[in-house]
Amino acid sequence: MWWAISLCLAVLFLYPIGVMLSQVTPQNLAKITDSSRGISVLESTGNSLIVSVTATVVTVAVSVLAGYAFSKLPFPGSRAAFFVILVTFMVPFQAIITPLYIVLRDIGLQNNLIGVALVLATFNLPLGIFLMRNSFAAVPSSLEEAAQLDGASALSAMWRVMLPVALPGVVSTALLTFFAAWNDFFAALILITDQHLYTLPVSIGILSTDSQFGVNFGLMQTGVTVTVVPCVIVYLLLQRYYVAGLIGGALK
Repeated sequence: MWWAISLCLAVLFLYPIGVMLSQVTPQNLAKITDSSRGISVLESTGNSLIVSVTATVVTVAVSVLAGYAFSKLPFPGSRAAFFVILVTFMVPFQAIITPLYIVLRDIGLQNNLIGVALVLATFNLPLGIFLMRNSFAAVPSSLEEAAQLDGASALSAMWRVMLPVALPGVVSTALLTFFAAWNDFFAALILITDQHLYTLPVSIGILSTDSQFGVNFGLMQTGVTVTVVPCVIVYLLLQRYYVAGLIGGALK
């Protein structure tokens, strides 16, 4: 009975993947890579890579420093500040896209890949800080104290002693941010107006729409497959750190 239930669940979850892969044909691949409409998938892939890597680097850097401060360097009001950061989880991104657009326009980052990356990094920071705070909190303070007794500063102890131990949390933060930025459609669609700066999801959405505003689902599924491949490769390479980081954050 257990094997029968497991087999049914496997079919249920694998069927959509099979449907998606069945649409990946040489004809659809040729159409999705056709740049006659002024949109290049290769160029869009490079744009997505710039946005994703920039957002990931910013999020990881800030999350590591903030998580370490909240966990190992408590200060007056630190609990309240951390609570405020968690509250931002409840702010929907779509609700503040208009003021974000105005801010980016005023500082000269509208229609700019770095501007999109900073926006995505901002909205991934709460989760990143949460994961890193829990990751550092799970590390015994005796390691930090031993490093400081040997003359290390707080920053040096964090970098040389605490951070290597909390590496699963760093990888989890980086993966979640990279996936969110790589697959983002809404922010790039609103904040980017130059089609040469479109990210991969936006380009695929446009290429799969014909002149009658109909959707070619074969092209869309082919584009989705192309988009998923880098994420699967990155996840398979770092999955053991990712799972360890999520478990560590869940237990603390």
